[in-house]
Amino acid sequence: MAEAADFQGTSPSPARRWLRRTTALLAGAPLLAGLVQLPAAGAAHADGKPPARADADSGPVAVAVDSLTPSAPTDGDTVTVSGTVTNNGKQAVTDAHVGLRVGPEVDTRSSVDSIAKDSDDLQGSIAPEIENKYTEKFSKLVPGVAEHFNISVPADDLNLGEDGVYEFAVSLSGQTSAQPWEQILGIQRTFLPWQPDGSDTKTKTTALWPLISTTHMAAETGPNEEQTPVLLNDDLAKEISPGGRLNQMLTLGKDLDVTWVVDPDLLASVDAMTGSYRVRDGENTVAGTHQDVAKQWLADLQDAVADKEVVALPFADPDLASLAHNGTDVTGSLSQLKSATDVVEDTVGTILHVKPSTDFAWPVDGAVDRSIVKVATSAGADKVIARSDSLQESNGLSYTPSAARPVGGGTTAVVADARLSTAFEGDLTKASSSTLAVQRFLAQSLGMGLQTGKQRSVVIAPQRMPSGSQARAMAEALRALQGSTWSESQKLGAAAAAKPDPDATTTVPGTSSYPSELRRNELPRSAFEEIARTQGTLDNFQVVLSNPSRVVTPFGRALNREMSVSWRGRATEAESFREGVKRYLDGLTGRVRLIDKSETKLSGRSATIPVTVQNNLVQDVGPLVLRLTSTNPTRLEIDGADYEEQPISVSGGHSQSVKFTTSANANGRATVIAQLYTMDGRKYGEPVTFDVKVTEITATVMLVIGGGVLLLVLAGFRMYTQRKRAAARDAEKNGSDGSEASQDPEEGPENPDGTEGRLKKESEAPARAGDPEQPSDPTPNTAAESTDPSGTGERVDR
Repeated sequence: MAEAADFQGTSPSPARRWLRRTTALLAGAPLLAGLVQLPAAGAAHADGKPPARADADSGPVAVAVDSLTPSAPTDGDTVTVSGTVTNNGKQAVTDAHVGLRVGPEVDTRSSVDSIAKDSDDLQGSIAPEIENKYTEKFSKLVPGVAEHFNISVPADDLNLGEDGVYEFAVSLSGQTSAQPWEQILGIQRTFLPWQPDGSDTKTKTTALWPLISTTHMAAETGPNEEQTPVLLNDDLAKEISPGGRLNQMLTLGKDLDVTWVVDPDLLASVDAMTGSYRVRDGENTVAGTHQDVAKQWLADLQDAVADKEVVALPFADPDLASLAHNGTDVTGSLSQLKSATDVVEDTVGTILHVKPSTDFAWPVDGAVDRSIVKVATSAGADKVIARSDSLQESNGLSYTPSAARPVGGGTTAVVADARLSTAFEGDLTKASSSTLAVQRFLAQSLGMGLQTGKQRSVVIAPQRMPSGSQARAMAEALRALQGSTWSESQKLGAAAAAKPDPDATTTVPGTSSYPSELRRNELPRSAFEEIARTQGTLDNFQVVLSNPSRVVTPFGRALNREMSVSWRGRATEAESFREGVKRYLDGLTGRVRLIDKSETKLSGRSATIPVTVQNNLVQDVGPLVLRLTSTNPTRLEIDGADYEEQPISVSGGHSQSVKFTTSANANGRATVIAQLYTMDGRKYGEPVTFDVKVTEITATVMLVIGGGVLLLVLAGFRMYTQRKRAAARDAEKNGSDGSEASQDPEEGPENPDGTEGRLKKESEAPARAGDPEQPSDPTPNTAAESTDPSGTGERVDR
């Protein structure tokens, strides 16, 4: 493979070659002398003396190289090495010293990897120390105590030979009470890239500098006119504040010649923080307070990218591999990728005031297969950033080819170098780890350049979200590379357009070759199905709104975020986010609803039934169609049919009633269903079902009631005539007893005092207001007003 190719193709002058070989021979004289003495050393060991090196893989003393400057020295430079030595053993180390050792030239890229893997191994080959004057001595190293060292040596005294990568080691030698002889007790190997005179064919290097974060924005917005944005938490403020990860990425990247790769969602989120915003705090939200930090970060970013190449990913950095493997057969999933791509240029252009490149797709870790390439290009991208450990060389090349590869269908795979791209992964919080990563990176870069005399283009695509320590190591390495003699910077667009190597592979692997460890963290099919259901609800909702952009924009971007790469390895958080978006959308759609109705009583052949639609949104809705359907039209008809539809529009914060004409054909209960529909015939919201109790008054009933009234009248007339006849008989009886004709009352009573006449007039006079009720007062002909509650039935208009 090209990754393990020899460093070939160099051609220094014969005079210089002779000089360096002579110098190397003289420098190796002490080593040869030591080799001559090896048998004597072996004999001494047979007599009970120890060998020159410890038997353990790593010695009892840990050597840490915290700084090596310059990282890539040239003629006339002074190399300074600083770090610490720590005695991790149980015995003190005496007569100790730190020395520098320059090993042979490392002639393959795979050898660089092997040396880096066993950088503290005492069993491996160990070069002799350079001159004794470039050491630092310690009389005693106490167990558990770290001692600092700092050694400077002129580059010329390192006796480096031809251009190439050299093993460079820092060792600690000393003795212990148990082993009282000088021996190497600890070592740390690293690399020195050496090309002092430069090269006629510099490698063109493209370094991607990603500004990508996790999802921070919620779908929720304030109900006010400005739609105040809501953030899930305050983590973004920490990232862009001084010392935060994104703040460090910006500060470090602005002084580098890199291609900025940005996620528009990150820019939109920070831009939202520049104004009024809120942050979730449990079930509530609180006012955000980091407007000044957001404004400063955006202003600094605008300055940093003003004259640089900016590549914009689709909104929220969708997971192309998950979509390709689990989402393509779910309706609408590819449309989500298209919508995430369509908003990129406006979002980035508006915020950063630059025109971004939008024709690059970047799958996770540059891992590609045919399905991923197909999905990546479906939304308009024609260049896919892959990685050499995924698109591997199969033609037996002895060198690493240029990045650009035509893979068919007008698509170009831009293949990043895997070794350079992964050089800064892992824990780099310690200075020693960072220094080793930088030197290994530079060694791989120079090693690649020395493979052939042909000029090539190489791309470095690091991890999407480097930590602060990783970013600092990356920046240090890129500064050294951009100041080196073997590399020159190039934009990503130029690397993609470079002439491809005719011998480089152009075959994209099949789906089965996709790494299993990456597949395990993909978004499942169920996630895309849930996204599709939420999109369906949104489509149904937006058609009824007078201002759909207030809902479509925030929810559309929220659905993009549900497909983000940042959910990898966070399945629980991803599911919670999707559920939150769905729940909030359902809550909004539920604010436009039918008011529940109780049983309705229909007392007559025809009547109207009112149905009310309530709109608790701040904007108007409509037109909607309200349909009222009778499940038993033989008993109850709606406007002479099974159902009736009427259009309805409702102002924000109001309710509107619609009246339906009904006619009854028979007595009893009939179930009625009210349902809202969109204008294109799709159901909207939940239906309302209620019963209508029909109690129609028929002609037979009227005859029965009329007959009863007639009987009452006849009975009353009969009672009246009977009483009149009885009064007449009483009068005749009194006359036959010989009584005088009665005197006219007006002429005065028979008694002198007029008592009888006065009593008669008082009995005939009407009762005055306020007089106490007498036992003989007539019973009222109307019942007293009832205080019992009215029936539960709902009366309708007639």
